[in-house]
Amino acid sequence: MSGDKVVSRKNSTNLMKEKIVKYYEIVFQAGNPCDENRNFWNEFFLLRANVESLQNQFVAVSPSDLPTVKVNVNDLFARCTDQLSDYHAIKIVNAIQTMCGLVKGAFAHSKGDYGFDVIELLMGFEQADGIMQSLMEKVHRILTSSESGVSLKNITLRFLLTIVTLTENVSQNTILEYLMIHHIFEALLAMLSDSSLRADHGNDTVLLLMLLVQYRKYESTNPYIVSLSILDSDIALNGLSQIIALSLIGHNRHYKDKISQHKPSGLMSTFTSMVGSMFSSDETVKVKFKPDIPLLLALYESVHLNRNFVLALTTSHAAPNLGSSSSLADDTEEPVTPAVPRASEVPVSKTELLDQPTNLLATFLEYTSVIAHDVRDEVNFNVCRLCFIILTCVSEDQYANSLMHDSNINFRVPIHKLPMRHRKLPVETTPPSTPLAYSALELQVEFIVSHMMKQMPADLYILSLGIIHRLLVYQKKSRVRLVYPWKSLWSALTSLVKYMLSNETALLKMCNIFIIAQKVVNIFNMFITYGDTFLATPNSYDELYYELIRTHAVYDNLYTFALRYSTSSEWKDDSARLIHSLGNIRAVVNHFRPKVDSWAKVNHLSSLTEEQVLEVVRSNYDSLTLKLHDTLDHYERYSEKPKEANFFIQMVRSLVKDVREKVVLSKLEQASLLKEFSTIS
Repeated sequence: MSGDKVVSRKNSTNLMKEKIVKYYEIVFQAGNPCDENRNFWNEFFLLRANVESLQNQFVAVSPSDLPTVKVNVNDLFARCTDQLSDYHAIKIVNAIQTMCGLVKGAFAHSKGDYGFDVIELLMGFEQADGIMQSLMEKVHRILTSSESGVSLKNITLRFLLTIVTLTENVSQNTILEYLMIHHIFEALLAMLSDSSLRADHGNDTVLLLMLLVQYRKYESTNPYIVSLSILDSDIALNGLSQIIALSLIGHNRHYKDKISQHKPSGLMSTFTSMVGSMFSSDETVKVKFKPDIPLLLALYESVHLNRNFVLALTTSHAAPNLGSSSSLADDTEEPVTPAVPRASEVPVSKTELLDQPTNLLATFLEYTSVIAHDVRDEVNFNVCRLCFIILTCVSEDQYANSLMHDSNINFRVPIHKLPMRHRKLPVETTPPSTPLAYSALELQVEFIVSHMMKQMPADLYILSLGIIHRLLVYQKKSRVRLVYPWKSLWSALTSLVKYMLSNETALLKMCNIFIIAQKVVNIFNMFITYGDTFLATPNSYDELYYELIRTHAVYDNLYTFALRYSTSSEWKDDSARLIHSLGNIRAVVNHFRPKVDSWAKVNHLSSLTEEQVLEVVRSNYDSLTLKLHDTLDHYERYSEKPKEANFFIQMVRSLVKDVREKVVLSKLEQASLLKEFSTIS
């Protein structure tokens, strides 16, 4: 009796098994599947694909059976490629899903190191080039054809993203070699250039392009890098900039909304908040959102590789043009939700677009000010580093600098500041309308004063000071007199030096603070040596000397600090360079301090006002002797390799892991997709 129950249970399981799974079992057996059923392949592609079952079926094959199974697998992959030419949409969808299962299964099987190459297992080496050429041509047609619907394009992009993310290290993905030979850059370019395609598929298109750009970028010629670097289509570049801007605008709005929710309203709430903050150990309202790393990478690669992108980065638009077919274009029209949504979603309402800055660089500066708030978080730290690298590239570009410093091109850029115990934030007001260089400097000043922490983000400080230096070099060489409150920068730099000296023992165990100190001193040397060429008024130059005299003790201590380590084997060279760079600051202090003291003594004053000190300074310029540092207005131009190569490799690996989770098509989405196509006449 119990035996009958077991048989009955087995029969029940067999009946419940999907028909497509039975077909998979036949494919993974020796022999031609059509021997017993001539219509096998026609029926196969009409059945709903089960990616997970196909992948498991592949992995379950023993190494000894691989040579036998390979024949049918090669045949199946080739047939899937042929099906993409079919006018039967359901067959196309099932073919794409089947290829997803095959490539996943093949790569999962290859991890066992059974001596079979993935390409040989999927297609066979001799046929691989022809099959991949045919496949990419058909993918190009699907992505660019007006006859392919939104869902079909989305599932095709997911298939391509599945291929690109098969290995954590993109450069080890052997299939991508064929995507280099038969590249689809033109198809991706067409999607960025078309407003309706951009609205529906822009994020996934950019994500795919950025991953393809990473393939062996340091080892060989990558056609996607070459094509992106010479791209001069204003439509495509503006389309790319709009996709990035839309995402950043959404994140900025999310931050503002969250902050506004924590603002006290009414007198009682304000009083309660004030009392609470007196006893709170953490005054900061932390707003968490997931950074859009693919689009930031796209911004980086575009700025880094393509000189023509600078215009799209800095040009002002009335509003992002997402196309008339976008659901954002008409409030009265209900958007059509595709059965397969895009892999990356950044929902933003139409009103968010209209009241935000539409210049991408302005939006990016605001976004960076938010990301920089919490660099204790590893992800935020890396994203902030990426943002600073982008600004480094921008600040090295002559044309970008000319637009950033143009007094006729002004924007209101909110630089969001952290509340801290030693300062009170001003009542929120509308930011002043200023050139973008002003906002870039304000962003760096805010970063400097708000990140003096025990775990000092030294790498970020080096990048931040480098950005400031590059902006000053441009101002000096172009004789641009930017109207900026330089005193805030000088004060921030001095506070940074004071902080490092107070924590030198702990910091030296973590990082080389001599490099940071020297960058600070070199920025001051830029002002001392060349300030007359770019400071807006003579008074600014006087105020610089006043600040150096007022804070002389900090730089005296810095000199003493450098002397103390001048005999150290580890820090000898760094300390010697710092001592040398301090020469002009010490000359200024040693020249003016005795004269200020003498003037005070003659006038019987125990202390002097700022104006009295400034008067002494103005009267004694002629006798001041300074040294000219030849390399002050030079800097080492940014190069990704070797300094930042490992950083980007790790960031892309993290991105690949994240994308893998998003590209899996759920059974519900698949059923909805097939239902969508079954209703199309």
